[in-house]
Amino acid sequence: MTRPQLRTSLVLPALAALLSACSFAPVHERPAAPVAAAFPQPGADGGTPATELPWADFLADARLKVLVTLALKNNRDLRIAALNVEQVRAQLGAQRADLWPTLGGGFVGGRQATGNVYTLGLQVTAFELDLFGRVKNLSEAALARYLASDEGRRAVHAGLVAAVAAADLAVRADDELLALTQRTLASRNEGLRLVKLRFDGGVAAEPELRNADSLVAAARVNLAALQRQRSQDLNALVLLLGQPLPADLPPAGELAALRLADLPAGLPSEVLLQRPDVRQAEQQLVAANANIGVARAAFFPRISLTGSAGFASNQLSGLFDNTAWTFTGQLLQPIFDAGRNSANLAGAQAARDISIAQYEKTVQTAFREVADALAGRATLGEQLAAQQAQADAEARRLALAELLFQGGVANALERLDAERATLAARQAVVQLQLARLQNAVQLYRVLGGGTPAPLASAAP
Repeated sequence: MTRPQLRTSLVLPALAALLSACSFAPVHERPAAPVAAAFPQPGADGGTPATELPWADFLADARLKVLVTLALKNNRDLRIAALNVEQVRAQLGAQRADLWPTLGGGFVGGRQATGNVYTLGLQVTAFELDLFGRVKNLSEAALARYLASDEGRRAVHAGLVAAVAAADLAVRADDELLALTQRTLASRNEGLRLVKLRFDGGVAAEPELRNADSLVAAARVNLAALQRQRSQDLNALVLLLGQPLPADLPPAGELAALRLADLPAGLPSEVLLQRPDVRQAEQQLVAANANIGVARAAFFPRISLTGSAGFASNQLSGLFDNTAWTFTGQLLQPIFDAGRNSANLAGAQAARDISIAQYEKTVQTAFREVADALAGRATLGEQLAAQQAQADAEARRLALAELLFQGGVANALERLDAERATLAARQAVVQLQLARLQNAVQLYRVLGGGTPAPLASAAP
């Protein structure tokens, strides 16, 4: 190998390495999670982690499966999130194109003082030699924004699964409360009829009649409020689905019969970093670091190349007889910019610090959501059991009051008071059943459940 060949074989790889490796962006380091090392409430023993449990296995109910499937197909928020990913993906492709020369071809014919001029050929316009990583860091920032947008899509997907389940559970609770209130209204109407008969016969006093009349009106008020609440909850569910409820929707089972899996909580360092919102915040931090590299590269020269090769002639018939080429290099070194580059760098560094704070806040918010859901799981079961015991006791008291009233031992006020207490206790049972199930759904979501696989698992 001759000396010039040896020199070329050494210089070209070195130049290629320089072009590909030089970058002024800070090395990305994941910030330490500013949360406790363990959740305050213990998790369930054993079981499948939420991140490994598909939503169709967690929501083991035929009606819920149909509703969630429809929502994932038709929900507009999820559709917008997916389209945002495609938009950012296109922006990434456009940014990556700057890493390569732009090659164009054309034909030019004109007349000058010296005669006609015709040219035909290929041209490379203003290709930047990325010696200091400006273009590379712009591409890295675009890639991080793409990955962040995909994590946002995954977060919307998981939130939609949980929202549909919670909305349908609310409608079921409304149905149970309506049925309970309708039975109570019928009972109170019957009680009012009996009191009127006693009043007309001179056995019951007017206060007893007015109290029975008031209880009927209160039941009607409660019934109207529940009907309005059910309509609003149903409207919310339809909005999540993105379409009306199908006619062949499986019937809704009772809340008490619905069972959801207990989920192990795990450690915050293992769980929180798998959540799509935390991963999205980290990718935004990666993009902010890359933007610092772009701002730092602005202090150094920018070298661009322009060249063309083809044919030229003063006669169209002899266009291909003569070849022609041009090559131009331009180096632009900032000398005075009135502090623009320094201000841009300071702004990029501040944006990076903001991204760090946002990442830490996202982790802290995720920790709190898991802690709240675990606290609900630890207490709602016991509260529901106690409330059920109270409802059973009030039901027995009502049955006894009915017997005493029919036997003439107790008056209607005692019976109506027992009925009012029984209704309140039963309503509280339904509301606590709803709260327990919705809390389980929320725990599944905040532990990272219901999240699909990333579209951007590999760089596009």
